[in-house]
Amino acid sequence: MSGAAEPSPEGEAEGRRLVLDIGGTKIAAGVCTPGQPSVRHRATRPTRPRRGGAAVVETALELAREVARKAGGPLAGVAAASAGVIDRATGTVVSATDLMPGWAGTALGPALAEALGVPAFVLNDVHAHALGEMRFGAGAGLRNALVAAVGTGIGGAIVAEGKVLFGPRNLAGHVGHVGHRLGEGFACSCGRDGHIEPVASGTGVVRLYRSRGGSPDVNDGAELRRLADRGDVEAQRAFSDAGAALGEALGSLANCLDPEAIVLSGSLSGVGEYWWAPLRAGYRRQAMDPVRGVPLVRGTLGGDAPLLGALAYAAEFQEEECTR
Repeated sequence: MSGAAEPSPEGEAEGRRLVLDIGGTKIAAGVCTPGQPSVRHRATRPTRPRRGGAAVVETALELAREVARKAGGPLAGVAAASAGVIDRATGTVVSATDLMPGWAGTALGPALAEALGVPAFVLNDVHAHALGEMRFGAGAGLRNALVAAVGTGIGGAIVAEGKVLFGPRNLAGHVGHVGHRLGEGFACSCGRDGHIEPVASGTGVVRLYRSRGGSPDVNDGAELRRLADRGDVEAQRAFSDAGAALGEALGSLANCLDPEAIVLSGSLSGVGEYWWAPLRAGYRRQAMDPVRGVPLVRGTLGGDAPLLGALAYAAEFQEEECTR
């Protein structure tokens, strides 16, 4: 770790970990203590993923060093939530979509461990998001849930009997890559056609709006939301149709998974009833009778969810290792 460490703040518990969330839009970092749902010494930087994987890693390392210096004192480890399919045993990005070009093959865990001189743990960002919400947020106390993060893309995670399901290829929970008729003719970031992500994510709803003749000057979901909030009919229609399609996809998944609740987070979860009402209606259209009443709830942790989830994952992983 470069730079002199400042004295540890009085009363700060041992076992602190530096936590990172590396997404397609921004990289967030902070320091957490196991068992405590709070993030300290926060800092963020834009990801700028088009620069390629090596540049993104360097930005993440610079941010991590900055936060470590700000926090001062010893760190027990670093835990990172990252976009892409992650080999959790090695901390390597196995594959990634076009939202993160050049990210596949990145040895993120080893880079973090070498830079900070502490053990590093890496998992997929939405798997981490789910762990955060289930341990400390909207899903606290539940054993079975489906978590969907609807932001730049659409990610998801399945929680069964209190555990996130990773799958043998660490691919489980990719909600955004479920097929839906609204996505037909729209290329997905994974290279396929007809998935829900390219029309119902934050970037997708803009594509949907512009494909129908909407203003080409609208470049992101925040701009489109401002139009919708001002009563723009076409902007509201894009959000409504995207919400309904996502709701139908979630209803189909509920038929398979039988969750206690579906937790939705990410930037689109903050959109108004012109998104939420069609989402709920779409869900009810597809959900079988036994799961029609499953609550669709908004996550409570916001951007802290993946950071706290990464912390929980690292702590639980080490605890399991100690009991073997």
